[in-house]
This record gives sequence, structure tokens and C-alpha cells, in this order.
Amino acid sequence: MKHIASRVSLMGLLFALSMAFSYLESMIVIPGMLPGIRLGLSNLVTMYGVFFLGRRTGYTLAVMKSVFVLLTRGFVAGMLSLSGGLVSVTAIILVDWLTRYSLHYITLSVIGAVMHNIGQLILARFLTSVFLYYYIPVLLISGLVVGAVTGKLFGWIIPYLPQRYRSSLRQRGER
Repeated sequence: MKHIASRVSLMGLLFALSMAFSYLESMIVIPGMLPGIRLGLSNLVTMYGVFFLGRRTGYTLAVMKSVFVLLTRGFVAGMLSLSGGLVSVTAIILVDWLTRYSLHYITLSVIGAVMHNIGQLILARFLTSVFLYYYIPVLLISGLVVGAVTGKLFGWIIPYLPQRYRSSLRQRGER
């Protein structure tokens, strides 16, 4: 029972951190940034969940983030967040599993960011009945850049994690 309570507490803390990152990145204005492109700081929390707490936690955090977006930014933004988040987490888990844990976090973060954008683009196609072909290069390039930055940030965070989480990296093949 104690394990369940600590797990629920940790998920609450991670969700709160994810909301704080989401709010923070919504306040950051970068001149020339095109619509729909964000820094993806809250994806740090999702990556943490996937790599240290398991697949189910990664999916749960992606859904919880989407509910937060739904409540703060509306239905369309919430659904776009959900589609992108689920596709992103699935891609990271699948590629990580297929490569037997041999890819670096930056590579997995880039894959997740690009797939997040593709998931959103697919849903946008169904919501608007128009496929935005011209936006594909913008989303791919932004996914590469933002994914690399997020992956690098995640790599910088790892040494500051408690010892028990760093030891789980050695079991996974420490990237």
C-alpha cells in the first residue's frame, strides 16, 4: 500500500512539474516562431516517466498533460496535444525497444519531437479536412531542433537524479 501511495505522490509531482513547464514555455516569446511550434519543456517530464518509471507512466503523463491543455487552451489544442503526445511516446518506446536501448537520449528526443508534430498534423487533417503539406518541412525542422535541445537538457539533468535512478540506467545500457 505504501508503494502505491508513493507512486501516486510522484505522479502528482511530475504532473505539477509538467504543468509548470507548459505554463513557462507559453510565456516565452521567441520572435519569428511560427504557430504551433513550442519548446517542449514539459516533454522532459514525459521522457523521465518513460525511461525511469515505465511505459505506462509515460502514457499517463502524456494524457494528463493533454487534459491540462484541454482545460487551459481549449478542445482543439487538447486533442492536438493528446494525439501528438500518444504518437510521440509510442515512437520513443518502440524505437528504444527495437534498438535494444542503444540510442542516445538526444536521438530518442528528436524522434519523439518529430513524431509529436506528425501526430498533431494527422489529427489536424481530420479536424480541418485539409492536409497542410506546406507545413511538413517546418514541423520536421522544428522537431529536429527542439528535440535536440530537449534531449540535451535531459542529458544534463541525469547526473542530478537520485542514485537509484542512475543505477537503473546502467541496467538499460547507460546512454
